[in-house]
Amino acid sequence: MHCSSPRLLRTLLVLSVPTIIEEVLATLLQYVDTAMVGQLGEQATASVSITTNVTWLVNSIPGAVGTAMLVLISRAQGAGDMKQIKKLAQQAFLLSLALGIVLGTASVLLSSRIPVWMGAEPAIQETASRYFFIISLPMIFRSTSTIMGAALRAVQNTRTPMLINVAANCSNIVLNYLFIYALGYGVAGAAIASAVSYVLSGTLMLLSCRRNALLCWEWRDFAPDFTLLKKCAVIGTPVLGTSMVSCLGYVVFASLISGMGTTVFAAHSIAVTAETIFYVPGYGLRSAASTLISNARGEGNVQKLKTVAKVSVALTIAMMCVSGLILFAGASPLMRLFSPSEAVVTLGAQMLRLVALSEPFFGLMVVLEGVFYGLGRTRYAFVVESIGMWGVRIFFTFLVVRVWGLDLRAVWYCMIADNVCKAVLLALPFMSKKIRRRLLEGKND
Repeated sequence: MHCSSPRLLRTLLVLSVPTIIEEVLATLLQYVDTAMVGQLGEQATASVSITTNVTWLVNSIPGAVGTAMLVLISRAQGAGDMKQIKKLAQQAFLLSLALGIVLGTASVLLSSRIPVWMGAEPAIQETASRYFFIISLPMIFRSTSTIMGAALRAVQNTRTPMLINVAANCSNIVLNYLFIYALGYGVAGAAIASAVSYVLSGTLMLLSCRRNALLCWEWRDFAPDFTLLKKCAVIGTPVLGTSMVSCLGYVVFASLISGMGTTVFAAHSIAVTAETIFYVPGYGLRSAASTLISNARGEGNVQKLKTVAKVSVALTIAMMCVSGLILFAGASPLMRLFSPSEAVVTLGAQMLRLVALSEPFFGLMVVLEGVFYGLGRTRYAFVVESIGMWGVRIFFTFLVVRVWGLDLRAVWYCMIADNVCKAVLLALPFMSKKIRRRLLEGKND
């Protein structure tokens, strides 16, 4: 069956735009938290930022399960197997409960130690610990939101997760003002507001899966299916490995920078947050591309699969070129939204202008990772992430900070080199006609 590029481009946009909006809204939530807390001073900003990478690490586990479920459910939809879709959704729900309990318990118990392990200055350790403790309490709802949201996207319903996140983010903004300023809870208030929004998001995502007939409330149907769980593990374990290698790398990366002083770390953390909104279009397209590629694999439609890969890569690079130019031009005003400190603004703006030039490479990396995930070829992405994060970013950042004693600019050069390296390594298999054919037409891993 012939699948035209314009038709697939429209489908890709229809699926990706709600996800992009959802990602942008999630980033705006980060912006609001950072900006509101930033008005309390540099120590408050550092208190929130110091555990951010650990939060990413924790979130990577349900994120990996969500990716595996997206691939498997969208493949089952392509094959027209509704019974398999429902079975997979049931397993997704069971996994979200199990992970929520385990991760929530571990995070709460370790909340007093994590800021210390991250190299936080003594003045902010207690505040940072309290913040992480509070946002870890609703872990079941966090994992449910992530995993069941992926199940909805897998059946090409990207609008519902977007609307749910609109509701959660709007409530967070209102509660931020209430708890941070009106009640005077400060950093703890920001954590409470985030925790409430997690509960709302997880609850609504679960109810939406029921409404979309992905789940039923017949509890006898919710027994573990070890055949399906094994399939999930085959795809999800390398994804989890990729996420953990990445997040652990970010933890080490942040700990190296935190020793450079509060002002430098605040500028770095705010700049990283500010940059986020400019690459979220790539993540929105990655999710849509993974869904369509898995769907095409389920249909057995190789031509559609090839066309989706080409269109998604071209569209992502074009969008990231535009976002990079906007980031370069608006670096200073953007930093001023988050901090009243001129030293933080100046240093952060310099970093944003550096990274703006590499946004197309970052977009290429993200969408190609999505292509590999959609194909079920998740192990190569794990290898690439390991090489880029630890062989390039961490190794050279260690040299830059601990051996050569260079400044933050040199650290960000290491970060950019990591992104470029991963983009090139992910693109290389598609340069060979033989390897490309085996990837796109061969049997699943």
